[in-house]
Amino acid sequence: MPINAHPDYLNAEKRYHEATSDEERLVALQEMVKTAPKHKGGEKLRENLGRRLKKLKQELAKAKKRSSGRKGIKKADMQAVLVGLTNSGKSSILKSITNAQPKIASYGFTTKEPEVGTLHHQNCNIQIIDLPPIASEKFDKSLVNSADTLLIIVEKIDEIKYILDSIKRLNNKAEKIIVFNKIDLHDANARRKISENLKSKKYNFVLVSTITNEGLEELKQKILESFKIIRIYTRQPGKKHDEVPVILPPKSTLEEVAEKLLHGYSKKVKFAKIWGPSAKFQGQQIGLKHVVKDKDVVEFFTE
Repeated sequence: MPINAHPDYLNAEKRYHEATSDEERLVALQEMVKTAPKHKGGEKLRENLGRRLKKLKQELAKAKKRSSGRKGIKKADMQAVLVGLTNSGKSSILKSITNAQPKIASYGFTTKEPEVGTLHHQNCNIQIIDLPPIASEKFDKSLVNSADTLLIIVEKIDEIKYILDSIKRLNNKAEKIIVFNKIDLHDANARRKISENLKSKKYNFVLVSTITNEGLEELKQKILESFKIIRIYTRQPGKKHDEVPVILPPKSTLEEVAEKLLHGYSKKVKFAKIWGPSAKFQGQQIGLKHVVKDKDVVEFFTE
């Protein structure tokens, strides 16, 4: 205890020693620095408090970086993000349509961090991300902002406007699909009214249930159709084309297909043959400037 210490300093020092967290210690220590004796006899005390404060701030900064820093999610060619309120069933939908195994519980705010799964549909791999509820501190606005498609998960009609209003400034370009979940809880008449209401508002929507699996296949198809992409299949001479397509934007060229396969590969391509919608005839020989179309099959020939 310093000589001639002000009562405010003594109170702050007491709070510092009784603190149960570094955050509480920081507040108390800052008050101690502020109220420490200013006379020459308190010089060493002030120096000691300054060092302790600097060290504590550094430790807190490191801890914050560790806790807030999540492993980066690399954006796939097709990315859809699940957005909704707590207990809307987002995690159940993620589990039902992807390979993910998220934690599912009856209590709220189960999803603490973004959960990533892959939807395999019509030979395409689609990245699906389940975000914590909108009201959660962990709700990741950056993922909403970068998504190609937003899946708005609701249980009630009036939730739609609230969710859309909450995210309208984040991503106006993304395709939006209203996913009315837990439809198994409603009878035929209620379902009809829900559908008519959503149609009247011109929403792109689907009614689903992860209990009965109703609507899940329709949901998968709607997700795939929401992306502005073309699928190009490649093959080696004498073999069937690869099952997983190359995903590209519309109006892409053969050169872009080659570069997507392997950077620098287009420089090795002498010519190619193509089958599908963009070919004048099947097996047409083409050059790198040829504009490909959805579901074309390409065979490359290198020097």
